[in-house]
Amino acid sequence: MATSVAGGTVETRTPDYPIAAMQQLLRNAVIHRNYETSNAPVQWYWFSDRMEIHNPGGLFGRATPATFGRPGGNDYRNPALAAALYQLGFVQRFGLGVPLARKACADNGNPAPEFLFEPASFAVVVRARK
Repeated sequence: MATSVAGGTVETRTPDYPIAAMQQLLRNAVIHRNYETSNAPVQWYWFSDRMEIHNPGGLFGRATPATFGRPGGNDYRNPALAAALYQLGFVQRFGLGVPLARKACADNGNPAPEFLFEPASFAVVVRARK
């Protein structure tokens, strides 16, 4: 976390990683992971220069690398889990998580999240702000 007191009497703190982005990306990992053919957990790694979230299960349904994170490009492997998290208030609107994470990173001074698509897994890398 960076702290600045320049130009004022009150310090300003800026996190290395935006909390809102990490919340959205971790929720997405839980909602969209493959629960049918894998017992592997969602994995969250925190390094000095980046955070990584690894998720069992590749893209699903109509989600492709070209449509990922765009309106109409989402699909739900676990619709009951997605609905439950929506009803509990952890999800604000379906299809909004990735755009919110991208915006939170930009607002915080982080590079855009990097999404890595594999047939049986999915990962996102959020680099520390510069």
